[in-house]
Amino acid sequence: MAADPRFATTPQPPYWVVLFTSRRNGEDAEGYARMAAAMAELAPKQPGYLGIESARDAEGVGITLSYWASEQAIHDWKRVAAHTEAQRLGHARWYTDFVTRIARVERAYTKATSERAGL
Repeated sequence: MAADPRFATTPQPPYWVVLFTSRRNGEDAEGYARMAAAMAELAPKQPGYLGIESARDAEGVGITLSYWASEQAIHDWKRVAAHTEAQRLGHARWYTDFVTRIARVERAYTKATSERAGL
């Protein structure tokens, strides 16, 4: 079975994750889609980028997880000019609310590598 491309391929821990939970306001969907596509193209070019996973429900609540090799890589990505502009527009146009969390991943496993694999 082929790996699901919607699952980020990450190295063995430790590494870092930015958890971004947001609620869209439903306005300027086209502008949001363009910006999201631009960020999805730009982020993988950043030093320390490892991958991304994202989902959004019918009510506009979304969760995006971006994975990074270091806390410094996250810090540097936050300051990329195009990303700074995306953040500004998110505040001004697209989100009614959001929360950002940053965490260090200490353990990770898959169905195939879990203690229950083969049961």
